Amino acid sequence: MLLPIGVRRRQLSVRTLLLGILLCFSDFRPAHLKRVHEALLGLDDSQRRRLGVVVGWNGCPHTLTYRQTERTFGLVIDAIAKPEPDGEPTDLLQSITDALLEASIPASAKRHESGAVDWTDVESFSCRRTKDGRYSDPEASWGHRKGGGPGEKDDQFFGYYLQLDTMVKKEGGEDIAELVRRMCLTSCHVDPPPAFAKVLCAMPASGIPLGDVIFDSGYSHRVAEHWALPLRLNGANLVMDLHPHDRGTKGTYDGAICFNGSLYCPATPTALFDLEPLSRRASKDEIAAHDRKAAELARYKLGRITADDSDGYHRVGCPAVAGKVRCPLKEASMRLSAERPEVLSPPEHPPACCVQSTLTVPPQVNAKTAQSEVGRWISFKR
Repeated sequence: MLLPIGVRRRQLSVRTLLLGILLCFSDFRPAHLKRVHEALLGLDDSQRRRLGVVVGWNGCPHTLTYRQTERTFGLVIDAIAKPEPDGEPTDLLQSITDALLEASIPASAKRHESGAVDWTDVESFSCRRTKDGRYSDPEASWGHRKGGGPGEKDDQFFGYYLQLDTMVKKEGGEDIAELVRRMCLTSCHVDPPPAFAKVLCAMPASGIPLGDVIFDSGYSHRVAEHWALPLRLNGANLVMDLHPHDRGTKGTYDGAICFNGSLYCPATPTALFDLEPLSRRASKDEIAAHDRKAAELARYKLGRITADDSDGYHRVGCPAVAGKVRCPLKEASMRLSAERPEVLSPPEHPPACCVQSTLTVPPQVNAKTAQSEVGRWISFKR
């Protein structure tokens, strides 16, 4: 008996499968394959035929079966999975996720000036072990989450960390649609910031500048090489809430004092370094007093005069040369108005930051904490 030449073309395309998965999310229920199949069958006749849910076969209409749905899904999983799961998506899976998110954003809303980054917990479908001692969900792992409301305690959960980059308006800019631009799902044993840094750093190559990247101390406290440095090298302006361990004075560089991510004149009044973030319940008077102190401190800051080069180096200038303070070591500054603060006791042995008009600052200085001017105020005005 001779077999027929050729086989029937696979009926369910990957595009239609993805559409069926998205249809299941309309009622916020899990996208089980059975529900995906039912969602596709629930479309009207013209849509079913257009999407290949119903096709002609041997002169008769053939409706998509569950087995065909299962088969296409299995082929997709085989194509995007790793031989040995490690809790992170493959490059192919991440690129598909990026493309789907980009396609969901209207062209008129694709202004990416600022993005807010954060992660949340996603519980697995099961935390029970099978008979051979393994978990039913092999890539999930135990993670830690903080209680988000009053009286809620920290606890452990079994699942994944989901990270999102959400478009937000620039400080003082026009309102924009706050849409998710990038996302990344990893197992809990994978440190979230380094995994998401790779996703964000790939955006400029796609023609999307990073702009301001806003995040909390869960990211800012990480090792600089895993988060802050790669983002800066890819053009990001970091806007962060500093971790309590990273606040305050952190040594010096060529005589300049490292404080909250910036360099300051060594003659800065020490009382100004007591500046702390405001409470969310701060009164108007407390906010005004805090702003005055922050403005006074800013006069002693070595201001940035160049952007980062390809290696992350930039130059900063002396505040006296910039006309922000009066200093006997810079004769021209003493002709400024007496309304500006004056350095009364300059160093007896001036360091490099006082002898030179500018300094070259390597990326290792304030590597974790350096951020934009907007970031300064956000950090102070919690």
